[in-house]
Amino acid sequence: MPSLDLNDRLVTAVTAGDAATVRACLEQGAAPDTPGSDGLPLLCTAVTEFDHLIAGILVEGGADQDRELPDGSTPVLRAVDTGSPALVGAVLGDSPGLRIPKASQRQLLDLARHWYETGAVEELRRRTGATGPAIKRRIDEADGDTLEEVSLGGLTVRAGHGAVLTHLEWRFGVLPPFAEVMARAVPHAEDGDSAWFAAAYHLGLRRGPRVWSELTALRRHPDPTHRRFLATVLWYRGFLVTVDRESDVAQDVDFLASWAQDEPDGHVLAGILDVYSGWGHPDQEAIGLRYTNHPDPRVRSEAAVCLSRERTARSDAATSALLRMASDPEPEVRAAVAQMFNPRFTPDNQLAPAIRDALLLLLRDDALWVRRHAAAALALSEDRTTPTLDALLALLDEEDKDLRLEAAFALALRDDPRAEQAYGRIGPLDSFSEHDHRLFQLWRWRCRSGRQPDQA
Repeated sequence: MPSLDLNDRLVTAVTAGDAATVRACLEQGAAPDTPGSDGLPLLCTAVTEFDHLIAGILVEGGADQDRELPDGSTPVLRAVDTGSPALVGAVLGDSPGLRIPKASQRQLLDLARHWYETGAVEELRRRTGATGPAIKRRIDEADGDTLEEVSLGGLTVRAGHGAVLTHLEWRFGVLPPFAEVMARAVPHAEDGDSAWFAAAYHLGLRRGPRVWSELTALRRHPDPTHRRFLATVLWYRGFLVTVDRESDVAQDVDFLASWAQDEPDGHVLAGILDVYSGWGHPDQEAIGLRYTNHPDPRVRSEAAVCLSRERTARSDAATSALLRMASDPEPEVRAAVAQMFNPRFTPDNQLAPAIRDALLLLLRDDALWVRRHAAAALALSEDRTTPTLDALLALLDEEDKDLRLEAAFALALRDDPRAEQAYGRIGPLDSFSEHDHRLFQLWRWRCRSGRQPDQA
């Protein structure tokens, strides 16, 4: 749009949700606080549209998220009002505890707490006077948050104020009681709401004997939801561990190993094993073998994971159990077994004949995800036998594009002259798949075969 100056182009790009052009305009010198058609800074436009990506770009480009607006609010206050955790995170910016005055911090916390305690529907009724039913729908925000969006009386908000409150408390150095934060999560155990993960994440950041005591006490809670929450917090504790906290990992894993021995609820137990597996605990295989016949398929799936460690030879008992589980009636268990048969779970990248034969059967499974994992395992293996090669070639006729890509990748790894043609049969890829590591193997194969790397 060469006839427009940079600020006009920025307004158009923000309104259209064109993040790439917004970034380009700012890099070329457009004013980040340029007013939109309503006279308010463009950051407010992004907030109104729940566009956390563009809001973040504007803030990074210098937009003033704390600027007082004609109605006395600020862009960050308006973001909190929306109830979108992703949007609040984008608008809040760096070092809000140092940048925002204490009185304004309290205002933001009070607003989030009011929405959370009142409820989105009731607050919308209070603000609009509307008496009809609210329109609700589940949405997935682009950063992975899942929550409910509520519309009533011409206004729309996202019911993520509990998660927003938890985020703000941490950013402002406010540490409410453990039980208070957990209470925001427990009602959302079944819907995977952002409130559940926000509470678990931020409690996972806390350390110290008191927090550990409160956590471990949940192991005996009569409500399995609270025990599931404990498992989620422990997952984040492991994920967020730093070098100076490595001793916490040993403590946590020992606790998980003990807990796994007597947890009666299958859903909770699956969560425990999910956190526990992969840390190399001495009891890992024994615990996995204990649950290979558990009635809950989620537990059996996690048990399969416990029976394998990267670059480590399996015991005969573990191998026998996995081979038996390869014919489990539940596809999620078979998929887990196919993953564990990946050659990275052997010390030498080799597949034993029995495992290869099991993978060849799984490659014909009715469930797509089972076939995908089996194909990945065979592709990475050093197996060059005719049955394996024939099975990989057959994948080129599969309707699923990922299976065709796996087959082409496998042929290139094996320096097979049919690799070039195989990659040509994959078909168009989306923007995410264009960066798949398997595509680069074609370039490497061309280099190894003496062809020009860019030769088609």
